[in-house]
Amino acid sequence: MRDSGFPPTPDMMATPLVWAAPDGRIAGANPAFCRWLGVSVRRLLGQPLASLESQGEDLAERLGQREGTDAARLPRLALALPGERARFAEGWLTPLDAGGWLLEAHPVDEFAAPDPAQVLPGAFAAALKGLAHELRNPLAGLKGAAQLLARRAGNRDAAESELIELIGAEIERLNTLLEQLLSPAPQRPHAPLNIHAALERVLRLAENEAGWALQLQRDYDPSIPEFSGDADRLTQALLNLVRNAIQAGATRIVLRTRVEHGVRVTEHAPPLALRLEVADDGRGVPDDLAEHLFLPLVSGRAEGTGLGLALAQQVAREHRGTLSFRSRPGHTVFTLLLPLPAAGEDKEMADA
Repeated sequence: MRDSGFPPTPDMMATPLVWAAPDGRIAGANPAFCRWLGVSVRRLLGQPLASLESQGEDLAERLGQREGTDAARLPRLALALPGERARFAEGWLTPLDAGGWLLEAHPVDEFAAPDPAQVLPGAFAAALKGLAHELRNPLAGLKGAAQLLARRAGNRDAAESELIELIGAEIERLNTLLEQLLSPAPQRPHAPLNIHAALERVLRLAENEAGWALQLQRDYDPSIPEFSGDADRLTQALLNLVRNAIQAGATRIVLRTRVEHGVRVTEHAPPLALRLEVADDGRGVPDDLAEHLFLPLVSGRAEGTGLGLALAQQVAREHRGTLSFRSRPGHTVFTLLLPLPAAGEDKEMADA
């Protein structure tokens, strides 16, 4: 075994261990790991540790984060050299003081039922890609119809022209979402945005979908500063929350914004946050769905896809935020917490 500077005691351990240098390449492995994986240590040395992950990207993501010194649990890790049969383990990835990594692999039965939290994101992605393919042709037809309406509108009243423009803009936004699903690209750079402008767009869309029987109320805090984010993604997430309320039979929905002081949304976020609430008087969240509500493909409606709330939570994470809810019949509140720039950071963002 190549001398990696790692203490010699791992060779005596029955637990499969592999460790990597700061650049992420394998610097050593104990005999237990080589026996379990069915390879020689010589074949492992110099390989990127992330390349052993044959299913998913949990290990690669953890290797790219390196936050703190605590071990990260990887519940169902599939490891193998390319082209070989995967072995399954519960993994523990620990940053080493010298800058490298130690991976412990606790073997598990490969035929055991996998953790739904690990499997469902893959099913979510597959379902979205299939849906994207199915929607492309109808959207192309809608886009052509909207363009024809725009040409025919001419000098008609401003309200009708505004609605036609809204239709066109939403079709373009949906086309962009579909392209992202079919050809995933790196997340777009965030830009300064006004959350109330996004909410006004959501309200306008909800009014057109639900009609005037639905009461949509604003309860805004005008002191909320601009912050950096993706306006289109946040609009989609908020629209999903409002649609969820409508589908739950709500007759009144309140959109509320507040600034929260002393609330640290994530470990590395400033203790100043935007609290955005979507409150409704609908039926509430069924007890049997509450624990799994944000998992993809979970829905309380027979015709529901179970994608809306999962996407909303993903958007919250993209903005270093959290999405939670509390619910009882007649009163449900979804709360989006997003970190806001600390004093002076808003000016730096504007100057950037």
